Amino acid sequence: MRSIIVTGASSGIGRATAELFLTEGWTVGLLARSEGKLEEIASAHQNAIPLVTDVTNPDAVSTAFRLFVNRANRLDVLFNNAGIFAPGGTIDEIALDDWYQSVNVNLNGMFLSAREAFGIMRNQSPQGGRIINNGSNAAHVPRPNSVHYSATKHAITGLTRSLSLDGRAFGIACGQIDIGNARTQMVQNLVETAKAEGNTPDPTMAVEDAARSVLHMATLPTEANVQFMTVMATTMPYIGRG
Repeated sequence: MRSIIVTGASSGIGRATAELFLTEGWTVGLLARSEGKLEEIASAHQNAIPLVTDVTNPDAVSTAFRLFVNRANRLDVLFNNAGIFAPGGTIDEIALDDWYQSVNVNLNGMFLSAREAFGIMRNQSPQGGRIINNGSNAAHVPRPNSVHYSATKHAITGLTRSLSLDGRAFGIACGQIDIGNARTQMVQNLVETAKAEGNTPDPTMAVEDAARSVLHMATLPTEANVQFMTVMATTMPYIGRG
């Protein structure tokens, strides 16, 4: 039985991915702040391990990863997914608190989780594993009024490349999935905002298709790696944007 930790597992892409891996028979660490939602998922799956954790807290993240390995014996994959989309605007309109929170969750949180996973994978036997970072189409071309989100997601691309390079010596593969408008609550909020402003919202796709893409990346043989994958709504205005 293979093992994975999914951060941001209580909702959205994280939850859909965690539930898919659980049905595929993986041991899944459900890492998020929402204890009730994690317990709800775990109640239906014996192979789920709830890890109630704030990804911005270094000590809590370290404790959660150690707890998981103690239960699962090893860590094969990390889906580094937790993130937020703070209220948008031009750079002079974005509140500093929203900027700091975006950096803390979207960048620091992903760094801390990757750091723990890398150390575990480097030292376990057999050595190695796979880290899958959730980037975004915004990691390549921004949507309007999203400088805080786009800046952090561009940083994730650098994190992915560095981990791919540094992980080679230890059998650690790292790839990035860039997801365009899977139907999560966060995307639904953007859709409703666009409608309220009299704009046509971007097309969306089923969140389950994003989850299946993560599963494909995770189940590749160790000699193969998807470095970057873009999965998005077919008619989403990504090509030609930016």
